[in-house]
Formats: sequence, structure tokens, C-alpha cells
Amino acid sequence: MTEFRIDWDRGQRCGTSEAVLCDPKSAAQVDAIVVHAAELGRRLFLTRLSPRKLSRLSPRARELLDYDTVTRTAILGGLPPTQGERRVAIVCGGTSDLPVAGEAARTLAFAGEAATLLADVGVAGLWRLVDRIEEIRQHRVVIAVAGMEGALFSVLTGLVRGAVIAVPTSVRAQRRARELRVGARGGQHRQRLRRGARRAAHPRRRASGFRACVAAHRAARAGGSAGRPSPNPGSPRRASAAHGGAATSAAPPGRGRRT
Repeated sequence: MTEFRIDWDRGQRCGTSEAVLCDPKSAAQVDAIVVHAAELGRRLFLTRLSPRKLSRLSPRARELLDYDTVTRTAILGGLPPTQGERRVAIVCGGTSDLPVAGEAARTLAFAGEAATLLADVGVAGLWRLVDRIEEIRQHRVVIAVAGMEGALFSVLTGLVRGAVIAVPTSVRAQRRARELRVGARGGQHRQRLRRGARRAAHPRRRASGFRACVAAHRAARAGGSAGRPSPNPGSPRRASAAHGGAATSAAPPGRGRRT
């Protein structure tokens, strides 16, 4: 009996492909999935693949995978070419947040979405964020990865016009993300996030760059351009900026499915 069935058509239906969550699977199960996908000539994205479990895969499976130690992600079949401007910025508060931020960057790259990664720009040294804020404003969607009390989320929502997706890496940051989610406002931004980033936060779920990427990818495709004035001064988007913040969402826990 086959222990797995990959939803190969999910990318066409939902815009993002199904990923393989390796943490709860045995090495034999991961190996079988990789070999099966390779035989079909399919691309595959694997998350939470520890170095120890990778070492237990067959030599054939290991050779097929592009593995990243920091993010514990692996890619089978290479990356598609990216097109157009970079619409997503990934901003992380500290170097310790890079594994989650890197997972988001790798997931976006697998989906053909180029992203700009800005590391170590937390609000403990606000000048670091101020130095890069104009670059951040050029993106439609911002993924903010931070721990501690999650102050980076609220600061960014007051400085950028695009949608901000909060990825908390600590319990206090998760609480802050929920507070911002409840208080988010703005017409077009709210509509975009409803289509592209389901508003949900779970206090017991670990931070996931993959879930943030799914939300960001859908929000970026929904339309709009960050850093440019709205053609209608009275539009909800301009009103949102005038109120001092863009719409905010916590990274959704389950819309981007991992088998």
C-alpha cells in the first residue's frame, strides 16, 4: 500500500505547490517520496529536513536534493526562472531569525518569486531599519520575522504602505502579531490579505517561513504596487496610509499545505 499521494496539481489550482514536511516522517518515507518524484520528473520542496535525517537517505536521494543546512529545506528539480520586479521583502530582526527568514526566501524562489532578504534590522538599533526603509518600501509585501516582543511588526506597519505579514519567533511576538491582526485596517490591503493571506495565528505553532511565503506569494499576485501613490486620493489605500499603517496579518497556519 502506498503511504503517500502527492497533490501534483495543487500549484495550478491554488498558486502554490504542495510541500513535504519531513519532521514527522521517517527517513524511509522521505526517501520514497523523493525517488518517486524524481522518476516522474516532478519538482519538490521539502521542509524541516534535519541533517541527521538527510544523512539517512539513500545516496541516490541525497544526490538529487539541493539542501540548505541553515533553513533545513531541500529542493528537487531546481528553481524556475523569476520574472519581473521583486515584490516581496523579507525583513528579520536578528541573525537568529535567519533560519525562518531563509525558509521563506527558499519557498518563494521555488515558486518563482524573487525576494529581497534584509537581515539584522531589528528595532533595538532603530537606525538599522531606518537605513533600509526606502528599499523596503519598494515592495508590495513585507514578511517581518522577529522574536522578543515583536516590536518590528508594529514599527513596519507605520512606515510602509504594502501588506505586512508577521512571523513571530517567540511567544511574546505571537501575542503582538495577534494584536496587530485584530487592529489592522485599510480597504484594498484588507481585501488583498483576505484573498492572499488568511488571518490566523496559533500560539502553539512554531514559526514557519513556508506559511509566510504562501501568504506573501498570494498577496503579491493579488495586485497593487507598493511605493507608488494611489491614482485616486480618496481611495481606501490612501486612507489606510493616512491612518499610519498598512494591513497586517500573522502567517497563516494551514493554507499552504505540506503533506
